[in-house]
Amino acid sequence: MKKLKSIQHKVTSPFVNMGAIKLRQPLPIEGIENVDPFLLLHHYGPYAISEFNNPFDLGPHPHRGFEPITLLFKGEQFHRDSLGNEMVVKAGGIQWTTAGRGIIHAEAPTKEFVKKGGDLEGIQLWLNLPSTHKMMPANYQHFEDEQIPKLFSEDKKVQLNIVAGNQSTKSGLIKTQTEVNVFTAIVQENGEMSIDIPENHQSLLYLLEGEILVNNKEILKKGEHQMITFHQDGNSIKFKAKSQCTILILSGAPIKEKVSQYGPFVMNTQTEILEAMRDYNQGKMGYLY
Repeated sequence: MKKLKSIQHKVTSPFVNMGAIKLRQPLPIEGIENVDPFLLLHHYGPYAISEFNNPFDLGPHPHRGFEPITLLFKGEQFHRDSLGNEMVVKAGGIQWTTAGRGIIHAEAPTKEFVKKGGDLEGIQLWLNLPSTHKMMPANYQHFEDEQIPKLFSEDKKVQLNIVAGNQSTKSGLIKTQTEVNVFTAIVQENGEMSIDIPENHQSLLYLLEGEILVNNKEILKKGEHQMITFHQDGNSIKFKAKSQCTILILSGAPIKEKVSQYGPFVMNTQTEILEAMRDYNQGKMGYLY
């Protein structure tokens, strides 16, 4: 029996400055520290990238204790890391880094993309790891758009991309450390779909583009309210597009552990944060030049 999850919060997606980059940050936001296990959601772009404008060139930096995830919607990015991976992620592609005990990575639009110019837009997520997995070996997973399993509504107005987790008969290819669903959807005007989400999952729907009606109740519109979080009291969410939309749906079994965070490190205690800083400075997270 399907029962819609009730809506908990409806929030905007305000701009924040991250160095030279201005991007939207709906999570965390005033009143919502996290949607456990999701700690941070950054929506960057669309930026008009060219040889004269390339703010999204992120040099080598470390992570420990969580999973930084990039979903690319427009453009091309070049990823390299201390494990030796060098990958070009294109629009529709996904890169899922498990930082674990430590990784150093860098990302930037490809040289070819900068030269020809174009829009760059993506989502960066921080997905927490439970204490039992925080010091696991680092790992990197990468899939292109054509590899990602897809579901379509009967009228083909909704394309649901199953990045991680399960929906209907499809399962994502990403190997996850905890129980999570990561879906994106391209929805044409009047396209609608109901998504199954386990009752115990914390969940959210984020709108990147367009205008959409959620659970027959609340409207999200780009530039106004862009994110809805849900209570753990039902097993589905429903949406109907009022114009062409791009959306992100996240859900996960909450980890329910204390979070201690400092910059790029997410651990359980302050002592573990200090250890992470020491290990990074001693080169224990590897090297990337």
